[in-house]
Amino acid sequence: MGHDRPMNRLLALAFLATLASTAAQAADSWVQYVAGGGVEVRAVVTDSATPCPDVEVDGSAKPMVERASATPGFPLVCSLAVPAGVRTLSIGGHPLPMPSAEPQRIMVFGDTGCRIKGKATQACNDPKAWPFAGIAKAAAALKPDLVIHVGDYLYRETPCPEGNAGCTGSPSGDNWPTWSADFFAPAAPLLAAAPWIIVRGNHEDCERSGAGWLRLLGPVAFDPAAPCTEHLAPWLARIGSHALVVMDDADASDTAVDAKRVPVYAQDFATLKTLSGGGPVWVTMHRPIWAAISGPLGLSVGGSATLIAASGDLTEFAPVSLLLSGHIHSFEAINYDKKIPPQVVAGFGGDNLDVTPANLHGTIFQGSSAVSVKDGLSIGGFGFLMMTRNGTGWDIQLYDASGTPTHRCLFANGRVDCPAK
Repeated sequence: MGHDRPMNRLLALAFLATLASTAAQAADSWVQYVAGGGVEVRAVVTDSATPCPDVEVDGSAKPMVERASATPGFPLVCSLAVPAGVRTLSIGGHPLPMPSAEPQRIMVFGDTGCRIKGKATQACNDPKAWPFAGIAKAAAALKPDLVIHVGDYLYRETPCPEGNAGCTGSPSGDNWPTWSADFFAPAAPLLAAAPWIIVRGNHEDCERSGAGWLRLLGPVAFDPAAPCTEHLAPWLARIGSHALVVMDDADASDTAVDAKRVPVYAQDFATLKTLSGGGPVWVTMHRPIWAAISGPLGLSVGGSATLIAASGDLTEFAPVSLLLSGHIHSFEAINYDKKIPPQVVAGFGGDNLDVTPANLHGTIFQGSSAVSVKDGLSIGGFGFLMMTRNGTGWDIQLYDASGTPTHRCLFANGRVDCPAK
């Protein structure tokens, strides 16, 4: 018996090491919708000696496959397509969130990273100045069925200036340490709470962190021979009875019309009816086509010049019932004067906030078909929103960074209305 004790101790240590390894793998695993109508489990494996883990699918082990091999800047990324009709998913005994057959609670936010670019620095080490981790924790506690991130994940573009205590120790650039610090570590509770729909933002264009985004979060297969694709075609996510089209407008210039990009986005808009099958569809993109910030003298200015030029006579928006976007670091709810769907902007997830007009009524966006705001408002402060299905539409509850409810809106009958408190 005495000779067995060292062996038992070794077996116990090996078992604990296995648990630690699977726990580490599960900490950087998540579930996301992808192009082609599917759902995938993704995992990042930071231990160079560890292969892709298995996923327990209804209790049976299924090996993940390599999505992207390890490089000097990034660890191994693995994936597994989730078969239809699956009831449970887990990695190393850690449950993964399951797609809902008919989501009732949809959490929406974006623009979550901490800004470090030259002298423009945010205090990433101060949870009040950069509250993304608290927002993710508070949102996870509300148990959403689905999370929609409307883009902009990585803002730490340059090193923290020497002597700046607010961001000291921060990584920077398009690499795994920065992605972990700016997104995966603070988002962990929310990644474990629900499947995600991942929208590309302008901070994920090829001049910034597009290669890392496509490797880690992209909705299509990763091609190591072409690590950054400037533009992805729109794709459809079926969320129960709803069709949601995800558009990539990362490289659509806001301030000037990009003549080379106008035909690209015009074609994207033309596919909305085909993708939706002709039925009602929500569209989510990072840059809003028509939304505003406060300009000189407090006047409302904004809109994406390239997207407005591509929108033509607006007929392509006939099947669309709601637009969801970010880019402007505030909450906005906008109804327009023409037959175009209402807009919800939710870019208030962590990066420095924008100053926006409280009342957007009368804001005009010039284009081949001028669009003006029939009624609309913006609400400042960090936070997120939860869309909850009701009998006639969707309640939109706004929460601040601590998870305290602040304002309530209603999306129904082709409008988003936010009654005065």
